[in-house]
Amino acid sequence: MYKLVRTSRLYEQIVNQIEESIVKGDLKPGDQLPAERDLAQRFGVSRTAVREAVKALREKGLVEAYSGRGTFITDGTTQAVRQSLDLMVKIGQPEGSTHLAEVRSILEPEIAALAAQRIQESELATMREAVAVMDHAGNDPQAYIEADLDFHLALAEGAANPIILSLLDSIIALLREQRLRIFRIPGGPERGQVLHKEILEAVERRDPEKARDAMREHLWQVRRDSEPPVAQLSA
Repeated sequence: MYKLVRTSRLYEQIVNQIEESIVKGDLKPGDQLPAERDLAQRFGVSRTAVREAVKALREKGLVEAYSGRGTFITDGTTQAVRQSLDLMVKIGQPEGSTHLAEVRSILEPEIAALAAQRIQESELATMREAVAVMDHAGNDPQAYIEADLDFHLALAEGAANPIILSLLDSIIALLREQRLRIFRIPGGPERGQVLHKEILEAVERRDPEKARDAMREHLWQVRRDSEPPVAQLSA
């Protein structure tokens, strides 16, 4: 199905071949790409080149990568939704952050409750690993933020509803930006970690009410940390 690639900018050639497979119908929406190591062997390139290719395909809206599940061909609509949401929030600043907080407060407590009833061990393992990474991230915002996103996406996967997962994935760029702001607030990551662990414990115990309540408290903490500081009045 694939040809070996041998010249510079290898990832672009990988992208072109996968795009061609999509156009021909060899790859259809919902199809899963082989694992990174397998793709690297098939194309005769490094895993770094494959990683860059997948990143480019995601930016084009042709694939979506889900933590613990793999990379799947899309129908292109998720990227369109994500771009629309990004634009809406940017246009709506400073109200955009409030709108995002409201959407999360509607979605994520119920996601946590569903996950407490449906989650599989593989998704719990991803959540535990994400918590461990955040514990040791120190002053590395990228490591903390990506692990934080992995935690919430694994929870959404645990809800076992593909529409929920698509909705959460469509706002991932907004969530990443929000987390970066919170990471810079003194004590923000530590407060978040306390509640991440409460959510994880509730899900592990299969307690939907406790999971819902812990997520609500976490989102309230995020909202407080996201708010701009009130200016001090001069005497």
